[in-house]
Amino acid sequence: MNEKYNKYATLLLKKGLNIKKDQPLLIKAPIEAIDFIRVLTEVACQLGVKDIYYDWDDLKLKHTELKFFDEKDIKNSLFWNKEIHDKYAQKNAAFLFLCSSNNNMMKDIPSEKIKIASTHSLYTRKLYRQLQENNKISWCIASVATKEWGDMIFKNDNNSKEKLWNLIFDICMINSKDPCLSWKNKIDNSKQLCQKLTDLNIKTLHYQNSLGTDLTVELAKEATWCDGSSIINNQTQIVNIPTEEVFTTPHKYKTNGIVYASKPLVHSGIIIKDIKLEFINGKVVNYDATTGIEELKNIIEFDKESMMLGEVALVNEDSKISNTNILFYETLFDENASCHIALGQGFKECLNDSFKLSESSLEEIGYNKSKNHVDIMIGTSDLTITATTYDNKEIILFKNGNFNI
Repeated sequence: MNEKYNKYATLLLKKGLNIKKDQPLLIKAPIEAIDFIRVLTEVACQLGVKDIYYDWDDLKLKHTELKFFDEKDIKNSLFWNKEIHDKYAQKNAAFLFLCSSNNNMMKDIPSEKIKIASTHSLYTRKLYRQLQENNKISWCIASVATKEWGDMIFKNDNNSKEKLWNLIFDICMINSKDPCLSWKNKIDNSKQLCQKLTDLNIKTLHYQNSLGTDLTVELAKEATWCDGSSIINNQTQIVNIPTEEVFTTPHKYKTNGIVYASKPLVHSGIIIKDIKLEFINGKVVNYDATTGIEELKNIIEFDKESMMLGEVALVNEDSKISNTNILFYETLFDENASCHIALGQGFKECLNDSFKLSESSLEEIGYNKSKNHVDIMIGTSDLTITATTYDNKEIILFKNGNFNI
């Protein structure tokens, strides 16, 4: 296992973060992943990193605190007060966020407490978020296996954690001869697809499937398509490992219709199932879910623009993660197994010259400035997406859940 840990750590640090000698590093990780973090630390030190901050996460401790703490206590807790992120952002650190999933851990916690905690977590790291939004700081999101997450996927299996690790390694191409080269080739291919989509000059995307989805999303003329890599500090970095998506930023005021989620969403420790959203002129005007509806409300009402879209992403139904036929209950994996949309903040990198634009210009082209960003999976095996271009051509972009171009 240590050999695979080493290869995975090398991939995350070299390709995910492009970390440099003497660059500080902040690692946010579940405390259960300590064995991997020890290997990751050794690899980081070998690469010349000498300043590492460990932002440990423990869902059971979080649950206990939320159960007994009031608002003031929550805001003082290091689980949600993330001022340390801004301190490391000032030092031009690299940020590695390692996630796992849990079995609806927070279902008995009042939704108001969960909203207070998640909101405070975002607002105490304003500098970090500003730098991230403008592609001025190194960051990467990846996953680690835990026993609890493994038990969710491989029920009644004593080797669930090891099986999950092996699944992560397979999906992330750690079993290839040279994972870093494999990922370089993968990103090169996805960039070709992004350029092809950008060249189509798409104006609208019309989504339809048997769940009842009938949604039209309009893109700005300035829209370009991106993949799971970004140019940060003049270097290409893979900010999501794994990644199968290509995506762009829609005009926040120009989404209309109804969309049904095809997979559950786990958000802030709450499972939300059977999401339904209805949009008029960009805004969610009606919503529903069979479970977790209060947390869905928190997402939609997080701030003034969290009820509007900031991302549309395309993922083949016939893809590495999707073909596992596993519901991961972790957005990093589930969003890369399915076409998805995101409520909240858009991506400036998906709008031509947007890093140079004023706030008023960004508003004019429909950029979503929400502080939140939540992906909702909508892809199915019978999904059709019809694109209309700015020169009035109609293209069946997706057919039976896969690209048709």
